[in-house]
Amino acid sequence: MTDWGTWTRVRVKVPADLSSTGEAVWREKDIDSCIADLVRALQAGGIDMRASCCGHGEAPGRIDLQDGRTLFIMEPAMTGVEAEG
Repeated sequence: MTDWGTWTRVRVKVPADLSSTGEAVWREKDIDSCIADLVRALQAGGIDMRASCCGHGEAPGRIDLQDGRTLFIMEPAMTGVEAEG
């Protein structure tokens, strides 16, 4: 992943318990650019999430799902697998 320190505006669903209104709402949020496409795709697929971070080159990226699961986003160097392309 690259583009640490840059953000992309993504329309995301803010869960009710994290919303100032107490109800789930859709808002434009700044998402780390290196994972913005993944966040956008999950939202389009109806996957609710609570938070996301690309890891900023210091840790794996992560997307915390509303149901309590966490998706970790690993760079090839972290997994020992060669990147394709």
